[in-house]
Amino acid sequence: MPMNSEKFVTFMNMDFELGPSVLVPRAETELLGTVCVDRLTQGPVAPVVVDMCCGCGNLGIAVANHIADAQVWACDLTPETVDVAWRNVMRFGLQARVSVVQGDMFENIRNIGLENRVDLVLCNPPYISSSRLEADRAHLLENEPREAFDGGPYGISIHQRLIREAPDFLKPGGWLAFEFGEGQERQAAAMISRARVYGPAQFILDPSGTPRVALAMKLAPTQ
Repeated sequence: MPMNSEKFVTFMNMDFELGPSVLVPRAETELLGTVCVDRLTQGPVAPVVVDMCCGCGNLGIAVANHIADAQVWACDLTPETVDVAWRNVMRFGLQARVSVVQGDMFENIRNIGLENRVDLVLCNPPYISSSRLEADRAHLLENEPREAFDGGPYGISIHQRLIREAPDFLKPGGWLAFEFGEGQERQAAAMISRARVYGPAQFILDPSGTPRVALAMKLAPTQ
């Protein structure tokens, strides 16, 4: 697989190192980053944040950079991706507040004291269907890894896991925020509703008026 031609990319006015194992952050993902920063600005002191599918670490690091007392756990699947994210943490001098963890989704941050303590779980997951990556989106795989794009048969496999697993970590009143592909808002709303632990899905529109980010608050347990 060819390496990314770009060595660095600017995201939320910060320059991030890249590598052949990571997705190149897109400008549209700044919407998710801005939504998360805005939400945390209104939220608790010293918020606890999980950046799932962190890639080069751009979202979690941007949150830590904008929210001076945030503690962030950034997670991704492959050691190569985690290495790039950790280099970016060091690049911005955030080692004291951003931890990078390798593992399959939440598996390696379980039982370390984060359950029911997290104020925000954010995620920019893969959301292109496997079949489209063999057809009209095949060009995406020329310079970036398949796992950064492949969302399974319907493009929502990682979303399903995210929505199902995040409540173990979110505190009541904590927020789940994630990006999704164009036209996937109905699926996102249905998955959030079926989980029965969140309030109604809220959707944030991009500049063209297209829903691209979902927000859902974990509800307090009923007695």
